[in-house]
Formats: sequence, structure tokens, C-alpha cells
Amino acid sequence: RNPTRVPGPIESAMQAKLMEALHPTLIRIQNDSSQHSHHSAMRAMGGGSGETHFAVHIVSSEFKGLPQITRHRLVNSLLKEEFENGLHALSLRLKTPEEWKVELGPE
Repeated sequence: RNPTRVPGPIESAMQAKLMEALHPTLIRIQNDSSQHSHHSAMRAMGGGSGETHFAVHIVSSEFKGLPQITRHRLVNSLLKEEFENGLHALSLRLKTPEEWKVELGPE
């Protein structure tokens, strides 16, 4: 991660909406757009805003009791406006704090 990198408007909007709705204990948003600039849809848009593909990792209690597909639909619905304004694809890792703790393993 580059601590001096300034997030663009889509990434900033995503962060604000996800923070407000999900109150995450952990959130990471990685802009992977540069890896996809060769896709025909991205070439047709002239690369768009440069904010088309993201990897998002969220740990939130709001996911408790929800299957993965419902979690994904929830995040996608929160970012509806961003999808309408150039966001093309999200890679999502969505965990509850308990699931995250299991994934981390014993301390």
C-alpha cells in the first residue's frame, strides 16, 4: 500500500458509504483498475475515471447471520450509484468479526 496515494472520488464515496452503513472493524479498499485497463469495455471508456475495479475487504458485525450472497448483494446495493458512474467490478471478502478471528488463527 502507498500511504501517500490519494483515493479518487469513487473510492472515497465507497469508503464513506461502507463505513456509514456497516460500521466495520476493518475495511480495506484496493484500486485494481490499472490491472484491467486492457479490457475492451475499459478501452471503450478511455479507461474511465481510472476507478473501475476494486478489491474490498470488510469485517463487520452487520454480516452476522447473512449468507455470502446476501452480504455481496448488500454491498453492491450500497454502491449502486458508483456502479452507475464507472465502477465496473468488485472483488469482495466479507467477514464477521468471529469469522475473521477464525481466519487469523490462534494468537
